Amino acid sequence: MISEKELKSVIEQVLEELGMASEKNKLNNSQDLASQKDEESQVSDEGLLDITEVDLKKQVLVPDPENLEGLLKIKETTPARIGVWRAGPRYKTETLLRFRADHAVAMDAVFTDVSEELLSEMDLFSIQTMCNNKDEYLTRPDLGRKFGEEALQVVKNSCVKNPQVQIYVSDGLSSTAIDANIRDILPAIMQGLEGYGVKAGTPFFVKYGRVPAMDVISETTGAEVTCVLIGERPGLATGESMSAYMAYKATVNMPEARRTVVSNIHKGGTAAVEAGAHIAHVLKQMLDKKASGLDLKM
Repeated sequence: MISEKELKSVIEQVLEELGMASEKNKLNNSQDLASQKDEESQVSDEGLLDITEVDLKKQVLVPDPENLEGLLKIKETTPARIGVWRAGPRYKTETLLRFRADHAVAMDAVFTDVSEELLSEMDLFSIQTMCNNKDEYLTRPDLGRKFGEEALQVVKNSCVKNPQVQIYVSDGLSSTAIDANIRDILPAIMQGLEGYGVKAGTPFFVKYGRVPAMDVISETTGAEVTCVLIGERPGLATGESMSAYMAYKATVNMPEARRTVVSNIHKGGTAAVEAGAHIAHVLKQMLDKKASGLDLKM
């Protein structure tokens, strides 16, 4: 006969094995459930419309508009969101999703950096203002107008001295604008100036730059005219807008009225190549008339 002690040992062993089996079953069930949830969450976006590709100027959300032709004519004149209709007192889902998508594009334009690959492709050396990062750039505009001695020394060592025109590129508030336009606009300007017989300086890139940083660049290079191609603050219409700010013999703390600007450079505004040709013409006029801003009569 089995003793009471041996029986107790057998029962304990069986209970222990049952417990392990139970835990194993729980683990397997948990893994199966997690796998099932993963499969359910993997929703394919194949065939779904990319709402950011829809042309808002041609989109009509108003059901049965009384004057469709008039509505489309108004929408052609502005990037504003006209005739988005409603669901009760709220926006329609499509309108809200498009708003959030365009807002995300604007955020990306501000918070991303211009890639080193692009700068290498365009043969632009890089310097940085006194801002240490993007957060400081956004909260300390004054530091985006200044350079440390080391950065200015790089400019002195790398750039042609006393050029007629000094062009440089800066991220500003939209790195996306640089990526979208610089390949077309910079060569167009340089070729235009060459055609006018104008001596251009060595182009380069300024990270975390504000517009008035061009005044420091002007004094450092001794340029007669300075031009910065800079990304503009993005809106919900586009995150790719660039501007060209130009000034004749710019100096630190000069009045803003001495600047000339060509803005709205993007595929939905003035095309980069066309803008480049126009900017070259404006720069030539500045040299000829020795003036810029309000003093430049064209």
